[in-house]
Amino acid sequence: MAKGRGGRGPSRMDLRRQNEVVETREGEEVEETEEVEDEEAEEDEEAEGEADGEIDDEALEADGEEAEPDEDAETDEDAPKKKKAKAKKKVAVKKPTTAKPKRTKAVKIVRQRAVWKVFDNGGKIMGTFEFASKADAEALLAAKIVEKEGKTTFYIQLVKEAIEE
Repeated sequence: MAKGRGGRGPSRMDLRRQNEVVETREGEEVEETEEVEDEEAEEDEEAEGEADGEIDDEALEADGEEAEPDEDAETDEDAPKKKKAKAKKKVAVKKPTTAKPKRTKAVKIVRQRAVWKVFDNGGKIMGTFEFASKADAEALLAAKIVEKEGKTTFYIQLVKEAIEE
């Protein structure tokens, strides 16, 4: 099999070709089983269509009874023997597998609160304020900007934190 995608395994087209080959093989097996069933049906019809005076010796033997020759039937040894029924070809049919339910972890419910944080350009926290006191956070932001005289950038961001009880 050719490896596509730079040696990282078969490409999607290669996998698709493989799948098509498997599907065609499965389709042929289904057709074979239908042919076998048709042949068996024909043999059954032949057995039913025999002359009324003749007894099907093989059918009686298969049932466990001994074959008794009929008085009216010809007992010629040169007569051709009847064909035995062909054995059924067993085709393994795959049962569809039921998907097992995935186990999921129970999600822990963590309470969170929203806070305002003032950060510098490097991501360092300069201050943390409650959600209701956004004005205080903006005041600290303005003070830091004036203090550094534009050399460093500061920003304010809303962050959710877990509440520790």
